[in-house]
Amino acid sequence: MRIVITGGAGFIGSNLATELSKEKESEVIIVDDLSTGRVSNLEKINKNINLVRGSITDLQLLKGIFKDVDYVFHQAAIPSVPRSIKDPIASNNANVNGTLNVLVAAKDCNVKKVIYASSSSVYGDTPELPKREDMVPNPLSPYAVTKLLGEYYCKVFNEVYGLKTISLRYFNVYGPRQDPYSDYAAVIPRFINRVLENKPPVIYGDGEQTRDFTFVKDVVRANIQAMKSDANGVYNIASGNRISINELANVIMKLMGRNLKPIHEAPREGDIRHSLGDISSAKKTLSYEPQYSVEEGLIRTIKWFRLLAVNR
Repeated sequence: MRIVITGGAGFIGSNLATELSKEKESEVIIVDDLSTGRVSNLEKINKNINLVRGSITDLQLLKGIFKDVDYVFHQAAIPSVPRSIKDPIASNNANVNGTLNVLVAAKDCNVKKVIYASSSSVYGDTPELPKREDMVPNPLSPYAVTKLLGEYYCKVFNEVYGLKTISLRYFNVYGPRQDPYSDYAAVIPRFINRVLENKPPVIYGDGEQTRDFTFVKDVVRANIQAMKSDANGVYNIASGNRISINELANVIMKLMGRNLKPIHEAPREGDIRHSLGDISSAKKTLSYEPQYSVEEGLIRTIKWFRLLAVNR
């Protein structure tokens, strides 16, 4: 079995590559331009991994790589809401044009299935909870728009060209290998990194906003089950539980043995108030069942970030 992971040197992609590389009969090819991914994420993975440094905006490159490939996990994207607000054209080029290139190359090379990384951001700030796949999308940022367009392209390529596709709407994924140093770093690595430096967490807004945090190993499992399934369409991949940002900060500090008073700053543009995923469809169709609570996931994540800090 030959598998391609776009963005495979990134946070989720490298965790997915780690798991897929355990299959002795599998060959995993990673396509990554290393704009946000890191070669160091791949250092401890088994040797049946091939890294091709290149961009999903290069259609001819993708067609060459996808030849005789069975499955494509499309993880590559510019992933940040604030970054998309600052530079919507770059986000569109990578997330929309790049996704279209992936689908065209997969179609032309007779790939069996494309598993697309979408986002819960497509729901926007609709007050109804939990978020269900049949709700009308309401994207509030260029990033969310790009992810929704990617879903639509996957649907069209399935219906028009017969290319099997499935879109997974991730809810606030966290875990080892997530970058804490970027200006656009997600909340959990930012909090952990600040506390490691004995600095208080910085919370945007009042901190009462809630999120459904999903541990990366659960996301990896969902991707592999989506590959093995005959299902297509859109599925929420979440924990099915939510926690406020204030509570999250307290849990992290407790697990790290620190007592610091968080700093509150102005809310960020494009942020939603509450998020919670209905995962009943993924449970029924993909046999998806989250195995990590927030605390269990945080314990493993904090351990990884402590090792990272020691080795820097």
